[in-house]
Amino acid sequence: MKIVPISLPTPFYIGAVNVYLVKEDPITIIDTGPKTGEAVDALRAALRQNGLTTGDIRRIVLTHAHEDHCGLARSLRDEAKDAEVFVHGWETGHRAARLEHKENLRLLQRAGVPDDEIQSMRRLYEEVRQYADSLDDDHCTELIDGDELEFDAGSLRVIHTPGHTPGSCSFLREADRTVIAGDCVLKRITPNPVISPDPIDPSRRFRSLAEYLVSLARVRSFAPTLVYGGHGEPIHDYEELFNRYLRAIRERQDAVISFVPQNGVTAWEVSRQMFPEADDVHRFLAVSEAVAHLDYAESEGKIAVEISDGREVYRKLSSD
Repeated sequence: MKIVPISLPTPFYIGAVNVYLVKEDPITIIDTGPKTGEAVDALRAALRQNGLTTGDIRRIVLTHAHEDHCGLARSLRDEAKDAEVFVHGWETGHRAARLEHKENLRLLQRAGVPDDEIQSMRRLYEEVRQYADSLDDDHCTELIDGDELEFDAGSLRVIHTPGHTPGSCSFLREADRTVIAGDCVLKRITPNPVISPDPIDPSRRFRSLAEYLVSLARVRSFAPTLVYGGHGEPIHDYEELFNRYLRAIRERQDAVISFVPQNGVTAWEVSRQMFPEADDVHRFLAVSEAVAHLDYAESEGKIAVEISDGREVYRKLSSD
């Protein structure tokens, strides 16, 4: 099976995004890049180098529905004469205006984010959402954990790897233990667990860090020889990366717990202590990180949480 990595420019701080052309029938692209002229031009050029055009694409498969990964899905689907778009059913980001949804706003309020900050986050998101066309559910075929994407030269198994987002998926070629992991696994940075409603019960918060640790262990169980991430270089030594991730997560857990006093603190306040220099969209990512670690610490019995005036307040456990 010929898998061709393609690097596309993005307007985001993360830099270039990796998409993957599976150059086998049916011609498939895994992730699309953002909806920008620069990304479209780069993608067309890469396809031409492989003797293809956008009209040859038969399947568009999304690891997850963030704008840098899914932005071109709708226009590519239309250019490719209604190519089939695949995304996991827990991935709500392919619908427009995530921060307009009441569930998302309630999560930010519960995290203690001030109203003016929430409005600022919504304005910033309005700028981000221009880089992706929305996809309605009837535009998509659902990715199911364990299913196979069949090709003339073999198959890729769908591996649901929630954490970065609830519906994040990876794809395993069992013949040579190659994994296409999207933003589940990145060589240079630890992926940010983005605050999201629980896909089964939207009134609750998705426990992103606990799920992410399970996903990392699941990828490890396949003993991958090569992992293609959503950004940066491929990973040839997953075991080393896995242990590095665990160390980084433990260190962040210790830091977060140290910010929790006995008289209580919100996730927003913890995020401002963790990342005092964060600005713009990074404030949203910072509070997402704080919430993920506070949730995990509370589930492990290391801190306590209670609701006060509609906000979650975390407290250090008494030493008695």
